Amino acid sequence: MRVRKKKNLNRRMAACEHLIVKTPENILTTSIYSPFPPELHGRPVCLELGCGKGDFICETAARNKDKLYYAIERVESVVIIALEKRAAMLAKDHTLPDNVRFIIGNVVNTPLWFPEHSIEEIFINFCDPWPKKGHYKRRLTYRAFLSIYSSLLVNGSRLHLKTDNEGLFAFTLEELAETPFRVIYKTENLHAMGPAPDNVMTEYEKRFYSQGVPIFALTAENMLV
Repeated sequence: MRVRKKKNLNRRMAACEHLIVKTPENILTTSIYSPFPPELHGRPVCLELGCGKGDFICETAARNKDKLYYAIERVESVVIIALEKRAAMLAKDHTLPDNVRFIIGNVVNTPLWFPEHSIEEIFINFCDPWPKKGHYKRRLTYRAFLSIYSSLLVNGSRLHLKTDNEGLFAFTLEELAETPFRVIYKTENLHAMGPAPDNVMTEYEKRFYSQGVPIFALTAENMLV
């Protein structure tokens, strides 16, 4: 789906500049913690792939003040909503740590941004299912992508997926079986008994839940040895 360019986008992006990591050198040549305030360094680092408008990453970071979060999104006209949402939260609540940074880019380039075995958790929420048979290599849970995630994650750490697409869910389970990941949790209806406890809903998830659409979810552990 084509996204319209937001009005005054350049000015709005500049206003949120402190939340954006502009080049991989900010991380790889210094420290994975360098974009964050010094008082937050040394905390576990988590990553969301495709953050959309930011509901999930902003709320998750607010609930987990002892962790640091990076969020990747390739579309500026989408990520500006997430950036402004996060900036507004920090302005409103000064008890929140400055623990989220955004990367504007493609998930395929993730290894250019992060060193191996530096991430504690990866979240993939409602990614494009690429339903056409010939497009399976574009799916973010294709084994080539899973191999990248495994190399980024600390041994024993976790990959989380949520989707409304049953085909993508089944495909992901098949792909995970060919990787170092071990599925430790899966469900075909996350909210069967009402909103799942301790779950943070994305924008899409809130809409699907209101429509009664089942949410497929899984957690897989990175077992390198």
